[in-house]
This record gives sequence, C-alpha cells and structure tokens, in this order.
Amino acid sequence: MKMGKRHVFGDAGQATLQSPLKPAELCRIHNLSVSYPGTRQKALADIGLSIEKGRRLAIIGESGSGKSTLAKTLASLLPRGSKTEGRIVWGAETPPIAGKDLGFVFQDPSASLNPVLTIGEQVAEGARRHLRLSWSAALEAAQVMLDRVHIPNAGQTMRAYPHQLSGGQRQRVAIAAALAARPGILIADEPTSALDMVVQAEIVALLDELVRAGDMTLIFITHDIALASEFADRIAIFRAGRLVETGPTRDVIDRPADDYTKSLLASHLDLVSPPLIARAPAAAPAFASAPAAGTASAGKEGPR
Repeated sequence: MKMGKRHVFGDAGQATLQSPLKPAELCRIHNLSVSYPGTRQKALADIGLSIEKGRRLAIIGESGSGKSTLAKTLASLLPRGSKTEGRIVWGAETPPIAGKDLGFVFQDPSASLNPVLTIGEQVAEGARRHLRLSWSAALEAAQVMLDRVHIPNAGQTMRAYPHQLSGGQRQRVAIAAALAARPGILIADEPTSALDMVVQAEIVALLDELVRAGDMTLIFITHDIALASEFADRIAIFRAGRLVETGPTRDVIDRPADDYTKSLLASHLDLVSPPLIARAPAAAPAFASAPAAGTASAGKEGPR
C-alpha cells in the first residue's frame, strides 16, 4: 500500500522501487536479503528502501529486527562469508568507503577505541589516512574535532586514554573519530543505548547539530521510537528482518498504518511530552579537567 511518499509493507510482498534514482536520493535499496555465515535464516529479507541525501533517517526495531545488519551492509562491514542478495544503487559512481565517505559510530565506544592509543592519535588517524594529512596537521584537526563534539579541555584530552573518560565522553570521542575524514554519511548504530537518559539526549542533540552543520546524511539505528521521533525526518520500522512501514516521521507517528508500529507507539506513552532532546544543553555541562595520561580516574570521570 502506498500513501504519497509513505510505504507500508505487508507479509505478502515488498514494494518495489524500480524507478530511476532521483537527484535527492543518496541510494536505493532493491530487494536486499542478508544471511550470516553458518545460518540459513535471513537477517534481512527483501528490503526495499530509499535514503535521501542530507536527511536524518531513523531505523527502528527490536533486537533481532535486522536494523544493525542493514547499517553494516550499507557500510560494507558485514562479516566475511555473509551472503547478500538484491542490490544497493548509489547516486555516486562508487559505493562510499567506510572511514572516508561514511563514518560509523558503534553502540559501545569501548569496542571501537584502542585502549593503548591516546585519544588524539585515534581521532587523528582518520584524517591522516583519508585526507592524507601529516601527523602534525592531523593532530591539529583532531583537536578541532574534539572541540566540535564539546569535549572540554580538548588539548589535554588529546593526551588521555579511553579508560580515563566516562561513557558519554568516549562516545563523543567515537563521534569525533567517525567524522575526522569529513564524510558525507554518518551511521550511528544504537549510540545511546548504554548511556543514561540525560547523556542520551546530549549525544542525540550533538549528532543532530553536527549533521545539520555538515550537511550530512544521518542513518540513526535505535530501538526507541520516542527518541527517534524527536529529530528524524523519516523513520523506517523493522521487524524480524523485514521492513514493515516507512515514511515521514510525523505521518508515521500520527497515523501508523501497521499494527506493529501501533504497538511500538503504545509502549511509549510519553510521545506527547516535551522532548528531552530539546532540553539538552548545546554543549556538555561544566566538567572537571580530563586527567593527564597515566592518572587514575576512579570516581572522577569528568565529562559524561
């Protein structure tokens, strides 16, 4: 069933998106299916979806819905041996290169940050490799990026290590590292799920700010439809590897067409309350200085 620019997908089939790519489209996904090595069960089944340039798309679903598999497929980060069917047509001549054209923020920043390298080295690496900057120029660019993600005392934090920062700080560093090479696309895969509600709001507000300022495309993966509704232009609802509904955020929130979408909305009774993201400060609150390298940080984590 098609309603304007809105699509609802039932179990009987998939809306096909076969018309030529429009200038506003970043990419078009045609009948995409993905299965992981060692299993016949499809993590994604017959997905058809259009992603627009410079917009904020939220991919929403429970654990096992396939939302993270879609993110990894777009970024070419699927495990070796994964099987894919269908195709992804990009507006550019070639698919985006992860780290250069496409930045990726993982759910757990500890998994993407090297514990034995300083924060400065890790943020600078992307600029050095993909922008071909010298190390000194890349380190200067890294400090600028840390300022942009509202890390206080960025020069001092450059010399710190991941374990010396709080969870919120580490996620800000991971965002800075993902954006170091100035990509046009940012994929954030559950970037707030391990954080408390206030820090979640700060991180989402930060992503929104950076994407708007950089005229980037944001693909935000989350299980929280309430959180997504506060900033996304469009949302896509996934369930058990299938896309069940997609459309402009306000249309889907106000007039959900699929029963599963209705159940997700029913579980969030606070969707009409003032959004927490709107109350989040533009910058992180005042914090203690980041510890110098080698300094114990127990009980004094500084920025969130």
